[in-house]
Amino acid sequence: MTPRTFLVHGLLAGLVAGLAAFLVAYVVAEPQVDAAIALEEAGSAEPAEHSHAEGTAAHAHEHDHGEEAGHSHGEGAEVSRSTQSTWGLATGTLLLGSVLGGGTALGAAFALGRLGGLGARASTAVVALAGFVATSLVPFLKYPPTPPAVGDGETIGERTALYFGFWAISLVAGVAAVVLGRRLLEPFGGLGAVVAATAAYLVVVVGIGTALPTVNELGDFPADVLWYFRRESLLTVAALWAVLGVVLTALVGRDADRVVVAQQRREAAAAL
Repeated sequence: MTPRTFLVHGLLAGLVAGLAAFLVAYVVAEPQVDAAIALEEAGSAEPAEHSHAEGTAAHAHEHDHGEEAGHSHGEGAEVSRSTQSTWGLATGTLLLGSVLGGGTALGAAFALGRLGGLGARASTAVVALAGFVATSLVPFLKYPPTPPAVGDGETIGERTALYFGFWAISLVAGVAAVVLGRRLLEPFGGLGAVVAATAAYLVVVVGIGTALPTVNELGDFPADVLWYFRRESLLTVAALWAVLGVVLTALVGRDADRVVVAQQRREAAAAL
């Protein structure tokens, strides 16, 4: 099996996983987004009640320039919420699934034959599991997502940089842990190598994660809505990785079986 074969399988598995993630997000996560948006709109409406005089003057000004205002609104119209929660969400999950599928497949192609006695199915499953932990679970635990109405808009750049910085650290530490585990396989055995590599990974991510600054901009946002939003977000990502791992492992395993059968037939023909 070539890296190209792995990549094709990964892209296909990623599309299937992206579709599954879209369905999970649409059913369980989008209601929490709607609840957060409703809270945000309710909060922004309160100050308007205390500025009636300013609002009246602004309304009169808008009335005098109604045609100009309407034209500007038409040019700067935002994407509707219904589009965001359907086509926009589907596009995002399919794109993310394709990217993760391709990257995971290439990682599985590199890992094939390099993880001790693990076969194609087992090594692919290990790579998918490691990818979920290193790129989704661990960054989530340090910098979980926040719904609309949470966070200061002026700090969004800093918060994004912190998340992706820690994401990169976790990914590099995960790759290094796999390499370390492979090198320790012979002297320590399978179980000892896994335990040592996992411990080394945890030391790195826990140490750096503790040193990195925390983000606390929740204010008086309801704790239950925040909990449900984050829980459903993690469920969506976990569903994507689970489907990706299962489909990719099945496709790679099928090809591996074909290779074994073809090899057996060649050996049988040569023995005649």
